[in-house]
Amino acid sequence: MTTTRNAFRWTLTPIILAALTGTAAAGSLTRGCAARDMQVLMMIEERENTRTVSADQVREAMHQLLHARIVCNEGYVFDALAIYDEISNGLTSTSVMIGRMQPTEIQ
Repeated sequence: MTTTRNAFRWTLTPIILAALTGTAAAGSLTRGCAARDMQVLMMIEERENTRTVSADQVREAMHQLLHARIVCNEGYVFDALAIYDEISNGLTSTSVMIGRMQPTEIQ
């Protein structure tokens, strides 16, 4: 009886450790999403406050931000980080384009 119990414990221990290790890794990746989320959210707010993007662009960026949160929560961290990068790149290129002088029309 004791031998069977010890065998069961030795079999169960690696399974529990593997589950705990996987949970810890997922938590650190989720923190990566949270950090990027905060950066992008602050960028959206800054662009909105300086009015370098339109209300429609802010609305679309927020929609994408929520989508990235859902994707990250489902465990697709790298896909979520790519979405955050798309949002950031879109806001950066938009503000650069707004700051440029428009060419005058040739008559």
